[in-house]
Amino acid sequence: MGINWRELFPTKLTFVIFLLYISLFIGQGIFVTASQESNNSYSYNTITVVLLTEILKLIVSASLYCREQNLISLLRDVRKDSNVMMLYFVPAFLYCLYNNLAFVNLSTFDPTTYYLLLQLRVVITGILFQIIFKKYLTRRQWISLLLLTFGCMLKQININSLYGDTNDDSEAVAVQQVTLNKTDTENTSKVSGKNMTGFDLSLSALLILAQTIFSCLAGVYNEYLLKDKGADVNIFVQNVFMYIDSIVCNVLILLVNGQLVGAFTAESLRAIWRFNVIIIIVNNAAIGIVTSFFLKYMNSIVKTFASALELMFTAVLCYFLFAIPIYINTALAIAVVSFAIYLYSQSPVVNTGKVRTLNTMGETRQDKRKLLDSDNDTDLEMDMV
Repeated sequence: MGINWRELFPTKLTFVIFLLYISLFIGQGIFVTASQESNNSYSYNTITVVLLTEILKLIVSASLYCREQNLISLLRDVRKDSNVMMLYFVPAFLYCLYNNLAFVNLSTFDPTTYYLLLQLRVVITGILFQIIFKKYLTRRQWISLLLLTFGCMLKQININSLYGDTNDDSEAVAVQQVTLNKTDTENTSKVSGKNMTGFDLSLSALLILAQTIFSCLAGVYNEYLLKDKGADVNIFVQNVFMYIDSIVCNVLILLVNGQLVGAFTAESLRAIWRFNVIIIIVNNAAIGIVTSFFLKYMNSIVKTFASALELMFTAVLCYFLFAIPIYINTALAIAVVSFAIYLYSQSPVVNTGKVRTLNTMGETRQDKRKLLDSDNDTDLEMDMV
């Protein structure tokens, strides 16, 4: 049985969204880590950065809507579907916690370990997908999900030590040796003092577990709103709902922490107005926009596979860009994950909800903008590329 590419990626645009999603998330870990001080702390208010990111998302979404409509029409749609906006407070709050925990956890873990531990959401999302959408996964799909999780875990296993081999060339040992023999270079300072194994019982492990759960709940519930309760609402209006609610949630966090006033002083804003921080805001804003289209026209299960590929592509890119070797456990992990994706691609979960795809004979009300026209270039496709 061959790969069902049409079911995985119904149009060319969905494949572009898939690639963008992976690229942007790889950039997130790299950019956030690069913005840290030598002691792994941040010289800027991370909650303010998340808040500014949500404001940028709101501006972009409103602007995209106003390209064909106008601001009055946007306000009218917001008022008309205000009940849907209230529902968006649930995923907005969960994403708010997730985004803020990302900064906390990336100050504790190196990007590779961080992405590795986030792969726990693969199985959690599968369970939530069944509960919320009543679409039970087949045995083949569950096997592929479990293989994917196992493949991600392989990256941190000291394989040769299982056979008592003292000449271990696995990545886990190599990283430990680099840490023990660290120099005063900038790259070394970025990883010193960080958890690079990840599997321990600590507060940091609990925090990343919490981030994983928030991600799963937010992603699946957001898909539920996009494809069910809010299926008749323009996707840009749905984004406006999400980002307005997210702004409110982040303002409340600043208020609870007593940082609402101090976060916008001249000194605090100067700390943010740097390239290595601005790039985080822009990259994370793009992640939010792309994720909404990802969930609208694909599903949370494909999203978890994209997230898993982030880890593998990071290893490969580091090999070509920085000559960082790919050790035996990394190679095995890539092989297992690739097989898991092939297995899943033979019978992918298809969940279109109330969203109807385009056909060549006509279009539906939901498809007025021709967002997913596989035969013609669209405004959206040009915007995202």
